[in-house]
Amino acid sequence: MNFILFDEIQIRQSLLPLTFTRPVSEIRIGIQTISEKWQAYLQSEVSFDTQDYLQTKYPLILTEDNIFINGAVCPTKTLVEAIQELAPETALLQGETILAYRSKETKNTFENTVTFEGSLRIIRHAIDIYTHNGEQIISDFERITQGRTSQPISDRFTAFYNESQIFIEEGVDLKSVVLDATHGPIYIGKDVSLSIGALIQGPFAICEKSVVNMGAKMRRNTTIGPHCKVGGEISNSVIFGNSNKGHEGFMGNSVIGEWCNWGADTNNSNLKNDYSKVELWSYVSNRYENTGSQFVGLIMGDHSKCGINTMFNTGTVVGVNCNIFGADFQPKHIPSFSWSNGNGTFKTYHLRKANQVARAVLERRGKEFDAVEEQILKAIFEMI
Repeated sequence: MNFILFDEIQIRQSLLPLTFTRPVSEIRIGIQTISEKWQAYLQSEVSFDTQDYLQTKYPLILTEDNIFINGAVCPTKTLVEAIQELAPETALLQGETILAYRSKETKNTFENTVTFEGSLRIIRHAIDIYTHNGEQIISDFERITQGRTSQPISDRFTAFYNESQIFIEEGVDLKSVVLDATHGPIYIGKDVSLSIGALIQGPFAICEKSVVNMGAKMRRNTTIGPHCKVGGEISNSVIFGNSNKGHEGFMGNSVIGEWCNWGADTNNSNLKNDYSKVELWSYVSNRYENTGSQFVGLIMGDHSKCGINTMFNTGTVVGVNCNIFGADFQPKHIPSFSWSNGNGTFKTYHLRKANQVARAVLERRGKEFDAVEEQILKAIFEMI
């Protein structure tokens, strides 16, 4: 069987700016990306049905018999079983949402449908990523660690609580750390470094080759993706990967894309002084929409960076490739390819300069900023 993860257009739009640079299913929630979860459940590779400008990096592979799966849906055992039982030219629905369909080609309408009655987690909005992150850490932890044995905690100055819910992969370096899995599991990926004095509460996940700096406080329901460096205080947030928040400062109820950097003592607010529900910029309606949530921090697209002492307001959205600095609170919506003037106003961050910075950043991590990556940024630039 050939499996394809498709972007549902309205959901993709609701997840911007995070989905400017990736298919919906490449969003990280819990320990893994949604696509990695599906590959694990299906025991099969997947391809992607996404925006045209992303297809070179995330190709679509069609055969005579394909199962298309909604890339915003987190897999479960019962859902996978229902999908695998689909008859040809049939769609699996929950309410009005297409969960999956079996077909020779992409399509939007179906004569034959069946209904899925089980409970599901569908990531429809950016705040869903951190809201449901703890739940997904628990689910991923159970599956990833099942039947496996954690590396031992050999450092005699490290304190740990509820050891059965702590899993350490090979190559981890930790010294004088507190690991508190009382309220949820802690997953520490391969070749991770946890520095002296780090305090970690579960549910928490940190992926391969990432670093937690000295004295950092990692609070519940937080995921640090691969190849990141983090410090200060992080709470109920997800960093996709290849991004740095290495210094003091607070990050809460936030989602940060790849290749981002926070300057020293950068903070974001995640609660308004009057405790009212938070409005967030919507790429669907092009206006601020009430999230219905009291706790909303920062949504930051790929390649965006901020200078030291940056202050982000409650419910701020930063697009792709922004350069942000200035002493006062930043605007609550900073469009993609914005370069700060230092006084709360912005000019265009020209594509040539943005490409130069992106190339330098990737090269520092041993990655190549190739023609494919350049074309993706060019396509996004031309949208603004």
